[in-house]
Amino acid sequence: MAKLILSMDGVVLKEIPLSKERLTIGRKPHNDIQIDNLAISGEHAAITTLLNDSFLEDLNSTNGTLVNGQPVKRHALCDGDLIELGKYRLKYLAEAATPVAADFEKTMILRPGMTRPSAPPAPVATPAPPVQQPAAAAIQLLSGAQAGRELELTKSLTTLGKPGVQVAVIARRPHGYFITHVEGGQYPVLNGRTLDAQAHPLADHDVIEIAGIKMEFFFKT
Repeated sequence: MAKLILSMDGVVLKEIPLSKERLTIGRKPHNDIQIDNLAISGEHAAITTLLNDSFLEDLNSTNGTLVNGQPVKRHALCDGDLIELGKYRLKYLAEAATPVAADFEKTMILRPGMTRPSAPPAPVATPAPPVQQPAAAAIQLLSGAQAGRELELTKSLTTLGKPGVQVAVIARRPHGYFITHVEGGQYPVLNGRTLDAQAHPLADHDVIEIAGIKMEFFFKT
């Protein structure tokens, strides 16, 4: 699991695992990471984590958000990125792959007249069950200049919308498709209802509206 290391003036204050899909940072106590400092806005920034990817969004903070010394509004985080909020630093550490342990054979001393015992039979590995994949799906644009265009959802993450205006992603998971708000003051609309910051499952023929464009989600047969 990816995590953040919070520090100030080189002193590590806290380690925060990114166990939630959306994690907020700010001065107010309702934030997931509260930093009680006047340089930090009440709701300063948010990090959305989908599968193995994390996205940082500045929530129109007063003093801004820096990543590796550069101001950002939205940024796809990479391992080792340093987020700067005033005097505070948040280092992003991506999930590390589990190392495969090497199988070393113990050394045995063989004396005359001794035979090396035969090794026990290796256990037969049980094949892992196949990873379940959701049914193939796509979206069709219902309005805008490209109305009628279809886009198949073959990637684990499909980004939709207009950067700087409104952005959402559709995540393809083993148990279905989910839409999550990533950027912008307005949230996506699903079947006429405005969504919140959490991931929402998609059903066949759902109508989504993002950045003023309507589109239909459907399963391909």
